[in-house]
Amino acid sequence: MEKAVFAAGCFWGVEAFFEEVRGVEETRVGYTGGDVEHPSYEEVKSGQTGHAEAIEIWYNPWKISYAELVDKFFECHNPTTRNRQGIDVGTQYRSAIFFQNLQQLEVAVKKKAELNRTSPKLIVTEVAPAKPFYQAEEYHQKYFQKNGTLACGI
Repeated sequence: MEKAVFAAGCFWGVEAFFEEVRGVEETRVGYTGGDVEHPSYEEVKSGQTGHAEAIEIWYNPWKISYAELVDKFFECHNPTTRNRQGIDVGTQYRSAIFFQNLQQLEVAVKKKAELNRTSPKLIVTEVAPAKPFYQAEEYHQKYFQKNGTLACGI
């Protein structure tokens, strides 16, 4: 199993999207990219922590490659809107890839550059080294499965 961490707006929809991807074995939503230790949802929602709503993905590299996961990441949201996905606005909803190692960095940078060559709009996705990932409160985990609705746009 290997790990990938992405931020693409409201984490409920991102998690529901990736749970349907072949090779993804486990997901959890949380907060990363900021400087506040163990933030709460209310703190992250305020936009004052530097954290993004994110998803941690554990995947089987024999079934799906990291490059394929990055492709799926770019498919599931609009990477051309800075600090915004749909009606959700703020740095906590930014598009970001938090790489775990140099191989992931190379894949992310290459894919972003490739998209920037073909996209009519600039890809603003942040590519940054992984920081501590803080699991979100239990009621956020598997939100779609528990509630039958996403309540956010993916």
